[in-house]
Amino acid sequence: MARHRRFMRAFAIAATALVGSACAVGPDFERPAAPDVTGYTSAPLAQHTASSDIQGGETQRFVQGLDIPAQWWTLFHSAALNTLIEEALKNSPTLPAAEAALRQAWENVYAAQGAFFPTVTASFSPSRAKTATGAVSAASSTGAPFFSLYTGQLSVSYMPDVFGGTRRQVESLAATAEFQRYQLEAAYLTLTSNVVAAAVQEGSLRGQIAATEEIIKIQTQSLGILRKQFELGQVAGADVAAVEATLAQAEATLPPLQQKLLVQRDLLTALIGRFPSQEPSEKFELASLQLPQELPISLPSKLVEQRPDIRSAEAQLHAASAAIGVAVAAMLPQITLTPSVGTASNTISPFIVPPGTTFWTLVGTATQTVFDAGTLLHKKRAADAAFDEAAAMYRSAVIAAFQNVADTLHALQSDAETLKAAYAAERAAFKSLEIARRQLQLGAIGYLGLLTAENTYNTALLALVQAQAARYADTAALFQSLGGGWWNRQDVAPSKAMEIKLVP
Repeated sequence: MARHRRFMRAFAIAATALVGSACAVGPDFERPAAPDVTGYTSAPLAQHTASSDIQGGETQRFVQGLDIPAQWWTLFHSAALNTLIEEALKNSPTLPAAEAALRQAWENVYAAQGAFFPTVTASFSPSRAKTATGAVSAASSTGAPFFSLYTGQLSVSYMPDVFGGTRRQVESLAATAEFQRYQLEAAYLTLTSNVVAAAVQEGSLRGQIAATEEIIKIQTQSLGILRKQFELGQVAGADVAAVEATLAQAEATLPPLQQKLLVQRDLLTALIGRFPSQEPSEKFELASLQLPQELPISLPSKLVEQRPDIRSAEAQLHAASAAIGVAVAAMLPQITLTPSVGTASNTISPFIVPPGTTFWTLVGTATQTVFDAGTLLHKKRAADAAFDEAAAMYRSAVIAAFQNVADTLHALQSDAETLKAAYAAERAAFKSLEIARRQLQLGAIGYLGLLTAENTYNTALLALVQAQAARYADTAALFQSLGGGWWNRQDVAPSKAMEIKLVP
């Protein structure tokens, strides 16, 4: 047994020496540098947006470098919104799916790390045999026709990672796990943003329905005036019919809005992980949401660290870089060490090994591909092309992210101006309608003047509601485009990337 121990110790020392002297082939990954830009828009960004004296018309101030809270939706100060997002995070199936994909990716990493260690197998083979006693042989010389043989063997198979192919494979899988991690963050951000957007859209639809009902009410009152005038012979029946047609058209716009609201409620219900028949009791109106006053503007150099889609693209680039090393290592000699040690005896004894019953072997194999019709070469070139593709996709993701932020900043400023103009237009149209209704009662104008004033007000009122909703939607879109503050979350474990030692 002492020989066995010396044999296994010598094997371990040799294997360790091979690994210690190894190097990892292929490029060492370096994170791409942040874009060398100082802003998101070509023109300097204004310090604040326009304001108007109406709900949702508050001035919003842009704050450079302001951090984003993990629960950014709480800045809308809506208890109902907070409740639904909390339920969505608990019940939506999109997050468990992303979490399972992340767990799978890390298990693949751990499985690949097993290649750093030898594979040890143990076998035991008992046998019972009868010899031919009439023949002359060593087995029959004793005259006993039956005998037993017990063979125990311990085998070790080890492929030293001489050129670092295994390390690059683990590195690639770890990068893939990082990709899944940021996919999970993206799913979290998308889910919370979708709930906020759905709540804002519901508030917009409720506002449009209320505006349409107000329009129908006004037109009904105007129709009542014309009917009285018709009874007095002051207007023609054609005038009354024209106003009735206009009222019918306004009433016809109400059911589609109500149908859209029902669909929006179904969407919101699905986002929180419920079935359509389990609609939540929380309802949203624009008046129930408070517009955040301070808007964060992350530094461009920080955006590449904050956006989950950029970090995912970076992880894919890292995986593609490591895959080049795997392809290079496959072109180099493959070394395998296979020692085995065992005993074969006619008796079983866990403590006593009879003399002369032990055996051992040590096999070393070095394999080098001599001819494969260019298979390994083309696989290496394919890995190079995959890296180039990943690099281009990374750059595309960065450009799209910066465009997303720029578009949102433009929308915030433009929609603030739009709301200001829409509010002024609605007030002017309402005054014009009031004057027209009084003139109609006095017989100073005909129905055409009334219809013109009503149509103008109808358009202005609906535009005002939509402009109000746009400001809330733009604000939510900004938080989403800047990454949503996932780095400030306390409910998730930190990245495991640093736990993986890629190069011993």
